[in-house]
Amino acid sequence: MAVNSFREDEYMENTDKKKILSRLLSYLLDYKLAIAGVLVCMGITVGISLVNPLLIEEAIDHYIAQSDFKGLIALGIFALALNVLFIILVKVRMYSMSVISNKILLKIRQDLYEHIQTLSFSFFDSRPTGKILARIIGDVNSLKDVLTNMVTTLIPEFITVIGVVVIMMVKDWRLALASLSTIPIMIAGIFLVQKISHKRWQIYRKKSSNLNAYVHEDIAGMNVVQSFGAEDETKEIFENLTDEHRNAFVDAVIFADMFGPVIDFCWGIGAMMLYLVGIRFLGFEKVSVGLLVAFGSYINMFWNPIMNLSNFYNNLVTNLTAAERIFDILDTEPDITDADDVEELPEVKGEVTFSHVGFTYDRGTPAETKVLEDVNFVVKPGETIALVGPTGAGKTTIVNLISRFYDIEQGKILIDGYDLTKVSMNSLRRQMGVMTQDNFIFHGTVKDNILYGKLDATDEEVIEAAKLTAAHSFIKRLPHGYDTLLENDGANLSQGQRQLLNIARAAVADPAILLLDEATSNIDTRSEILIQKGLDQLMQGRTSLIIAHRLSTIRNADMILVLERGQIVERGTHEELLRMKGKYFSLNQEQFR
Repeated sequence: MAVNSFREDEYMENTDKKKILSRLLSYLLDYKLAIAGVLVCMGITVGISLVNPLLIEEAIDHYIAQSDFKGLIALGIFALALNVLFIILVKVRMYSMSVISNKILLKIRQDLYEHIQTLSFSFFDSRPTGKILARIIGDVNSLKDVLTNMVTTLIPEFITVIGVVVIMMVKDWRLALASLSTIPIMIAGIFLVQKISHKRWQIYRKKSSNLNAYVHEDIAGMNVVQSFGAEDETKEIFENLTDEHRNAFVDAVIFADMFGPVIDFCWGIGAMMLYLVGIRFLGFEKVSVGLLVAFGSYINMFWNPIMNLSNFYNNLVTNLTAAERIFDILDTEPDITDADDVEELPEVKGEVTFSHVGFTYDRGTPAETKVLEDVNFVVKPGETIALVGPTGAGKTTIVNLISRFYDIEQGKILIDGYDLTKVSMNSLRRQMGVMTQDNFIFHGTVKDNILYGKLDATDEEVIEAAKLTAAHSFIKRLPHGYDTLLENDGANLSQGQRQLLNIARAAVADPAILLLDEATSNIDTRSEILIQKGLDQLMQGRTSLIIAHRLSTIRNADMILVLERGQIVERGTHEELLRMKGKYFSLNQEQFR
């Protein structure tokens, strides 16, 4: 799938509709027993509907013609009992399929969500969050009618059509052929309509995705919009996207609504042919009134299911694009996976080795960017290594590669001598404490957010981690302490408090390796002093890699690596690098100046 924003339609490859339908049906097979019960109900109801015209023919030609009112009443009671049973079974069928379809939707959404969580960062980097949400929520919801109607409409209506044709041919093949003479016209018309309609529904889904992506992005960045007074500009963009969305929908519906007129036209001509042949060419001496009335009912019973089937087909064409978009993600293979022969990484001491490592973002695309080239360094267990350099030098990339959020293209990364590609990602990441620049706060309590570092941590461990990282004092001042509910992305906390909370989250995991990306950025001087003390305690006995723009925070690092354009240009302690009077010296002078 191509990289795109809300301004661009998502690229979708043409897919085999039969395969899409087959995959949807596979979800139904998980409920064989329940669907078997629904099919039994449908079989009985279809049988009753096919018998009704025969009962009418019997009533007219025998009981009414012979003035047998007692027999007519008995036949009416029998017909009433059958149709009461018909109504009950229809309700049971509808309820059962509603339960089954909702369970299937839950399963599809769960499969989709679980699969998305296995995808690597490159997947999320390449598209707005809103477009992913559109598939998880909107596209999955749109499948409900398709799944339900596959059983409750497709099967019974198809059986009804076959049954009606058989009965009509048995009763009088000439009337049957006259009634069904317009079927070729109907088939040609429906094929043409669906061909045009499906493409337009694909466009509509893409426009829905664009709109969803923009709304999500705009709401997430509302503070920026309001700060720069960009409400009018965003309003104009929103109006343009909604216009595109509306126009795509109208364009699709115009063609989708042609199914009904095609069926109505063929239905009307078929009814005319029935009475023309029955009365004009055959005459009442060969066609009884009861038979003609019964055929009138049967032709309605034929075309009414055809109309329902065309509506189902219309619904299928409308929502098949949603299934295509869902399976498009389910078929997206994760860029980073555990190999079949991976082993569990044992408890590590914390030695990190980069050997001739090279890495490129968006490799093979027009946006290809070389970030690291021939990077070599070794971090001994318990050492603290600092990474400094200008923006875009590759510092954050190094941290992400150690966590194996991306896979390197050249060289090797080793932890205690274990190649990262040869051990399971779960056993690797659970031994690391990671704090990135994107210090995301989840909606929940303060304690819930710290627990993300270690889900089974006790209250005492949570408090200890907060104390260690200087977060405890501000947490105690919150209205409900550790049980204070945090707003969206921690909006009711200061930037510095959010930073402290994220460091506490890393600390509670008690990791062997600490990866700190701008851990002390956006924090006032007093908080920086407190957090630095906490970090010093936290890093005792642990391998730590620190990215920092404030050089004052890394003076005590065992080694400082200076990066520029993806390469290590200087390395050494703070004092050694100052004596070199190179890049690090210049950075230091600029900050103090």
